Amino acid sequence: MANAVALDEKTGRKFYLDDPDDLKPGEDVTFILNLHGGGSVGAWQRAYFPAVDYRDKYRLVIATPSAATKEPSRRWVGEADDAHLHNIVEQVTAKYGKDHIKAVWLAGHSQGGMTSNRLLSEDAFFQNRVDGWLSLSGGRLGPAPRAEGFSVPMPPGQTFNPPRFPPSGSPTGDFSHIFTTGEHEIASLPETSPWAEKYGAGARARRPDIVDTVGGQIHDTTRESYSTKGWGLKPGPGTAQVWVYPGAKDGRVIADVVRLNKGHTEGLEPNVTEELIKLMVSAPGGKAKVL
Repeated sequence: MANAVALDEKTGRKFYLDDPDDLKPGEDVTFILNLHGGGSVGAWQRAYFPAVDYRDKYRLVIATPSAATKEPSRRWVGEADDAHLHNIVEQVTAKYGKDHIKAVWLAGHSQGGMTSNRLLSEDAFFQNRVDGWLSLSGGRLGPAPRAEGFSVPMPPGQTFNPPRFPPSGSPTGDFSHIFTTGEHEIASLPETSPWAEKYGAGARARRPDIVDTVGGQIHDTTRESYSTKGWGLKPGPGTAQVWVYPGAKDGRVIADVVRLNKGHTEGLEPNVTEELIKLMVSAPGGKAKVL
């Protein structure tokens, strides 16, 4: 991958910023703010959800930052990180022009997904700008209980003491929502969606499975010797099941994607990644243009 590093002009913090190689002045783009999970960094997230590989085909601008807080593990907490994310959105909007940003999406893995939920619940800046949220094993708007015993694996003789995060509210704004998860990290996927009901969508409809003959680009190498199926093993080929809720008000996209025989940390396979991006770019946008 190209090392596309940008600078937050207000704080000096670096982040990845990728756009189409042949982008023309005044061309419309879809903007994705891609947030890593707890204990991770932007470089890992950029490979875990490799939207960068499809930036040319689907005219994407992707910003992938790293959280500042490092103890007990790197995670999105505090006003400094929120301000950094605000700065990135403002900087990207200024660079490409608000009239040319078709839609703004939050994509978040694990604690990055929890952070997306918090921002859409509590932060008017994001509520007014975000057209969609892609949750990458980062929580669903509606129930999707964890598999029994799911946890961060620890070396023999050690136990996991999860960090405490302030509870998030429930998002109340209008946006599309796509949830994807590994089969081994949830107990089951419900057949209904409160978010789909909010927009008057119909019963979920099964789409053809997505089949990948190659694996993703990355996994959790730090726990490789004692990981679990729920947490995630090495990348490999896979199949994913896709459900969409048709007929949602104003054309919003609500969908669930389950990657079979996968856990929490295997990087997304190429065909699954592309299908998620297709869903994203098919959804309505336009919030950035009215600010």
